[in-house]
Amino acid sequence: MPLLYDLGKLTVGGALRIGWRPRVEGLAHVPRHGGAILAGNHLSVADELFLAAVTPRRIAFWAKSEYFSGGGARGWLSRRIVSGMGAIPVERAGGRAVLTAFDAAVPVLRAGGLVAVYPEGTRSPDGRLHRGRTGVVRLARDAAVPIIPVGVLGTAEVLPIDARLPRRHPVTLRFGAPIPVAGRIHGPRDIRLLTDEVMAAIQRLTGQEYVPRYAPRRDSLAA
Repeated sequence: MPLLYDLGKLTVGGALRIGWRPRVEGLAHVPRHGGAILAGNHLSVADELFLAAVTPRRIAFWAKSEYFSGGGARGWLSRRIVSGMGAIPVERAGGRAVLTAFDAAVPVLRAGGLVAVYPEGTRSPDGRLHRGRTGVVRLARDAAVPIIPVGVLGTAEVLPIDARLPRRHPVTLRFGAPIPVAGRIHGPRDIRLLTDEVMAAIQRLTGQEYVPRYAPRRDSLAA
């Protein structure tokens, strides 16, 4: 476990657990050992912070590639932080660039790690749950791991878009039963159906209104 992840868990994670006292349900669905994908809704940049704070195991998050390539002192600091946290770089240009994130995530999962993915592809622009992109299922297939649906509530009020400081608001995180992928994919249609199954599981955890279309991309860090 990277040292900075440990430090962040003790400091930032501890502050979130004490200051906000998030409600956690279904944490037993997260395996103690073995690889799995945590697939959740995405309301705020605070989602990652609370998810890491309440999950006993280390989670590898995807981070936009700009954090790994900036220049000057600020860029050096950014690279040290995200690398020390064990983040996986994601190119947002699309095409083969996006697949490099998959190439980096598969070994983590096969080695028994957890990787967090937001199937909507970006933060929800309106608080509703949007159609999922199929990358989460393709990643689970390639790494031969299950998908654990995660529902997060309240983070949009804690840290709204463009807010500089967090606000006090109740936060709830719900973990659903693992969704197996192995042996269930025989063609592209199965990938789409499984993705819809994952989104339906997330929707049951959050109670969000579901929108059967993709959210407009803004700051996508997901597949």
